[in-house]
Amino acid sequence: MLLGEIIQVALQAIRANKLRSLLTTLGIIIGVGAVITMIALGSGAQKSVQDRIQALGPTLLTIFPGQNFRGGIAIMGAISITMDDDTALAQRARYIDAVVPELSRNVQVKKANQNINVSVVGTTSNYVPVHSYTITYGRMYTPGEDDARQRYAVLGSAIPDMFNTNPAAIIGQDIQIRGITFQVIGVLSQKGAQGSFNNPDEQILIPLQTARYRMFGPDRLRSITVRVVDLDHMNLAMIEIERVMRRMHHIRPGGDNDFQIRNQTDILATFQQTTQTFGALLAGIAAVSLLVGGIGIMNIMLVSVTERTREIGVRKALGATRNNILFQFLVEALVLCLTGGMMGVVFGSLGAIVLSKMFHWNTLISPLAILLAFFFSAMVGLFFGIWPAQRAAQLDPIQALRYE
Repeated sequence: MLLGEIIQVALQAIRANKLRSLLTTLGIIIGVGAVITMIALGSGAQKSVQDRIQALGPTLLTIFPGQNFRGGIAIMGAISITMDDDTALAQRARYIDAVVPELSRNVQVKKANQNINVSVVGTTSNYVPVHSYTITYGRMYTPGEDDARQRYAVLGSAIPDMFNTNPAAIIGQDIQIRGITFQVIGVLSQKGAQGSFNNPDEQILIPLQTARYRMFGPDRLRSITVRVVDLDHMNLAMIEIERVMRRMHHIRPGGDNDFQIRNQTDILATFQQTTQTFGALLAGIAAVSLLVGGIGIMNIMLVSVTERTREIGVRKALGATRNNILFQFLVEALVLCLTGGMMGVVFGSLGAIVLSKMFHWNTLISPLAILLAFFFSAMVGLFFGIWPAQRAAQLDPIQALRYE
């Protein structure tokens, strides 16, 4: 038999049983579709984490107060970082090009008859460029206005919505923070919630000196954010910051640090690793559907061999070789799997798009995932189709012709 004739006979056999062929490929369609959708969800989550790292600033380090332990019990507030630490870092630490002190409290903020509880951050004017923000409406307060302790406020992007007003319209209006009137002069760009952390869009920035002398009083900072000159110097910068901070806090050699230095990328890397694990788990569960689909194809092909035993005997009697019969049944199995694979890719891609539109989940359809799923479906056809094909090829033509 010629190659073209073998393929034609195989396709005719599939067309002769359309419903059974469709039901046979259903397992492959579901398996490939599930794999594409799950990988799209996992890839979307990883892309979201990478975007968050870029939004936070990949070269940022944050210094937090540590804890003092007495008798194994942590005493909160016993350790602090102050403006002296901020000044020392700015003057002595190498490999950094910006230092941003931050004082913050969660306080009540009023506008007319509306009342919200958000984080109010007292900081310097370089907070915006260091944290990769832009001012979408209005402007940021200047260093001179900070030194003059002006009562100006720059709102996070979510604050106008919390006050049921337009971001552009709120510029120039007054709000009350702890009973003190502040004028809104700007609105920040949107950042989005960073995993399980506080939403940076739900905060209000005020000048640092205003926060120190008119609002919060104490000199204790919530944190100090430093920007490293580049990613290559991150480790050196952390060593240098630790050296300066230990000297400022009079920590003897061998003593434990009473402060913490956190790398933004390290925090989100843990979240990214978790999403990768869950993505792999979901893809593995979805791949089981492909396995089940392959078993279904093998089952149907075995039934097909039994049903067509007499036909196989006739073909062998007319000169068909074992390889001809083997190839014919392999083609049938491959066509079923590849057809199911193509349909699965379509349904999986549509599923990822629907999830993204309906539930606002981050999805990223990877061409590599589509190729791998399509290739795997072909391998399933070969693997589960080869035994029925061999069984058909090994039938004795005389016994096959006698089969009823």
